[in-house]
Amino acid sequence: MRNKLIARLAAGLLLAEAALVLTSWILSATMTGGVRSLLSDVGIRWFLGRFVEMMASPLLVWLVLLLIAFGCFLRSGLAHSLRCLPERRGATSLNYRDRTALRLVAVILVLYVIVILLLTVTPHAILLSATGSLFPSPFSRAIVPLAAFGLSLVSVVYGVMSGRFTTLSDILDSLSYGIRRGAPLFILYILAVQFIESLLFGF
Repeated sequence: MRNKLIARLAAGLLLAEAALVLTSWILSATMTGGVRSLLSDVGIRWFLGRFVEMMASPLLVWLVLLLIAFGCFLRSGLAHSLRCLPERRGATSLNYRDRTALRLVAVILVLYVIVILLLTVTPHAILLSATGSLFPSPFSRAIVPLAAFGLSLVSVVYGVMSGRFTTLSDILDSLSYGIRRGAPLFILYILAVQFIESLLFGF
C-alpha cells in the first residue's frame, strides 16, 4: 500500500514535470515575459550543469539520517517494547532483559538530553548563535542530526542489552534497514526537487 502511494506520487510528479517543460516551451515561444524554456540551450545547460547541486540539499541528508534512525529503532525491538510497556505494565509481557535494557535506555536518554541542554541553555553555550539565540543558531541547524543520532544511540544500546544485536553485523544491518525500507522515498525526493527547481527556473 505504501509503495503504491509512492508510485502514484512519482507518476504524478513525472507528469507535472512533462507538463512544465511543455508549458515553458510554449510560453517562451510566444514571447511571454519572465518565462524561460526548459528545452532551450540555456535550460538544458542549467538542468545538466546544476543537477548535482539541486539534489545535494540538507533535505537529502535529513532523509538519510532519519531513515537510519527509524530503521534502527524498529530493528532493535525498542519500538515493540515501548508499545507493550503501557499496555501491560504489571504483567510479564517484557522479560527481565528487556526491562533492564529499557531502564538503561532511559538513563542514556536523560543524559543525552542533559548534554544537549548544557550546550544550549547555559550562558555562552557553544551551540547558540553569536547573539545568544537558539533560532537561527548551530543548534537549530543540527536539530535533525541530533535527534537522529540520539534515536540511533538508544536503539543500538537497547538492541545490544536486550540480546537482539549480538554482533557488529547486526548493528550495521539495523542501521541500513531503514534505508532499504525507505529507498522509494529517494526516488520521490529526486522527482520532487527536480520539479520544484524546474518551476523556479522556468517561471
